[in-house]
Amino acid sequence: MQAPYKIMLLFGTRAEALKLIPIIKLMRVDPAKWQLSIVTTAQQQHRSQLWQAIERLHIQPDFNLDVADAPEYDLVEQLSRLLHNLNNVMKASQPDMLLVVGDATTSLAASLVSFYRHLPLGHVEAGLRTYDKFLPFPDEMHRRLTDDLADLYFAPTTKARNNLLAEHHPAQQIYVTGNTSIDAVRACLSNDFHSSLLDQLPADHRVIILTMQRPESIGAPMRRVFRTMRDIVQTNPDVELIYPVANNPEIMNLANSLLGDQERIHLVQPLPHRDFLNLAARSTLIITDSGTIQEEAPALHKPVLLLREKTERPEAVDLGIVRIVGTAPTTIQQAVFELLHNHRAYRKIANAPNPFGDGHASEQILKIIDQYLSQK
Repeated sequence: MQAPYKIMLLFGTRAEALKLIPIIKLMRVDPAKWQLSIVTTAQQQHRSQLWQAIERLHIQPDFNLDVADAPEYDLVEQLSRLLHNLNNVMKASQPDMLLVVGDATTSLAASLVSFYRHLPLGHVEAGLRTYDKFLPFPDEMHRRLTDDLADLYFAPTTKARNNLLAEHHPAQQIYVTGNTSIDAVRACLSNDFHSSLLDQLPADHRVIILTMQRPESIGAPMRRVFRTMRDIVQTNPDVELIYPVANNPEIMNLANSLLGDQERIHLVQPLPHRDFLNLAARSTLIITDSGTIQEEAPALHKPVLLLREKTERPEAVDLGIVRIVGTAPTTIQQAVFELLHNHRAYRKIANAPNPFGDGHASEQILKIIDQYLSQK
């Protein structure tokens, strides 16, 4: 009888955890086939949100390689410490395969160590590209380098697969699975969701959700967006803005100074993922600089205005569900006005198909890993 496959899953941010947790849950159902080893590598700016996510979902890491004592924005120092710590963990664990997701420092560090130790690497969410190495920074180069070292590529879309093929990655190792973020959406949505915040709002008011916390957004871009959102709320008396504010002193200060004490603007603590998704499902539109929300919103049938100049997820842009607006006030205002007042345009977006899968990506990924390892 085949011994359980020893799979090491690694994540260091909340977004990474949320995309691997559907896979972890499925593996737990079949312990005769899968022996899990969970490694967390929380950096300081991600620690509180990461632990909130995994504690709520009853995930207990086997190894916690916390690098929060590294300088917060010294990426070289963080990578150096992760390489050292991950090497020790892999020597001790001897996994059959590593599984990483996305484009954070954890994925790059794990891919390098797996290469040096001749361990197979699976990359969930492979093939995403902007083809600008500094946008977003450092994510774009992290995912490219991870793909250069991976053995199995779990591409969320055909376009991501085509990116990998254009870079001459082996076609027989690339699989279009959909994105596991959609698996998480399926698991989290609830018809009987109850929110004390929504209960306070007039039933005929429309809700805009704002999320903005990427490092490159802080400073002048954030000030422009906050002032623009304040003007939008003031000129649309039936609009409520909800902004979950990241636990970052600079962001909190900007939000309080430019959005605080404004009628119909609600600054709230970062929300658990389940609460955020159910709140987003009851909103009118979402304005964000997030990558993951670009995937989740189509599953919720909600338009997204993207506060970036480029996206690595063009599928949703092609369908019109996501519109790139950057941080220019006039562009944001015009896009919001159209979505609030052009009902035909809004319905077209709401009825668009979801390009990121059917919510069964995790099942496909495990079948592929099983087949791959059984041939080793």
